[in-house]
This record gives sequence, structure tokens and C-alpha cells, in this order.
Amino acid sequence: MKQIHKNEFKLVIDKINNDVRKTQIKAIQQVNSELINLYYRIGEVLEENSKYGNSFIKKVSMELKLDNPNIKGFSERNLKYMKKFYLEYKGNVLVQRIVAHLPWRHNIVLMSKLKDNEIRKIYAEAAIKNGWSSDMLAMQIDSNYHLRIGNSSNNFRTSLSEINCDLANNTIKDPYIFDFYP
Repeated sequence: MKQIHKNEFKLVIDKINNDVRKTQIKAIQQVNSELINLYYRIGEVLEENSKYGNSFIKKVSMELKLDNPNIKGFSERNLKYMKKFYLEYKGNVLVQRIVAHLPWRHNIVLMSKLKDNEIRKIYAEAAIKNGWSSDMLAMQIDSNYHLRIGNSSNNFRTSLSEINCDLANNTIKDPYIFDFYP
């Protein structure tokens, strides 16, 4: 039987470890997505029973905590967020799908700081793409990230117009600036 070289063995182990990590990440994302969908459904039930008044959510919270003592997330405040989550996204399947990829805390930040679903969508996509923490997401919202995207802070066009450049025709209008330019 042929013995595997140390470097080859390391490559095999690295490949397996990478696959394990990717699978773990996918599993966590799937669990998170299911949790967000559960919160949406709980919010829907709470909204459907809102006729019972404000104390209803408090009673639901107490019962859920008693029935599920090892599960966190059933505080009265969090149940109110679930109801708000449902109300904010009902009928907007696209945004629901996007925010389902974010942890619950990120969703609370989005709902607390932004009223417009289209702007929320921009921040949700950016948080996913850039791997922002909920604190970073809040900071980006506070600094109006959505107004800055696509607007690089350079003076390229201004500088070109100062030297009389015509970008469309790739010419310089003032021959004295670069007399060697054809």
C-alpha cells in the first residue's frame, strides 16, 4: 500500500475542513431563515388577535415562556417586534425573502431605524453582502449609506473639466495643456 505524502494529506484534510465549514454556515443560515419565518408567522397570529387588546401580547409572552422555558425570544417586547415585523412586510414577498437571510437583531435595527421598505431592502442587501454586524448596520443607517452608494468621493470629472477635456470624444480641447497630445 502506498503511503500518502504529508503535503497531500494536509490538502485532503483542508478540503474536508472547508466543506465542513461551508455546510455549517449553510445550516446556520437555514436555521436563521426558519426562525425569521417563525417570527413572521407569530406576528401574523398576534395581529389576527389584536382585538383582545394590549394585555393579550403580555399574556401570550408569559404562556410561551412557561411552555418553552429553554427557549429565549418570547419576551413581550420581542413579541411586539414580531407583530411589527409581520405588519411591515406582509404582502412584500421580495423584502421578506431578503430579510430572512439576516439575524433577528438586524431586522429589529432595520424596523426601528427605517420606515421605507425600499431603503430597508438596500440596507438588508448591503448587510448580507458586506457581512455587517447589527452595530455596523445601525452605524451605516445613521450615516445615510444609501445616499452614498454609487457616489464615489472623487473629483475626476471636475478636474477634467478644469483642463478642458472632452471625455465623449477622447480629446483635449486646449492644445496648450498637452502640446504632444495628438
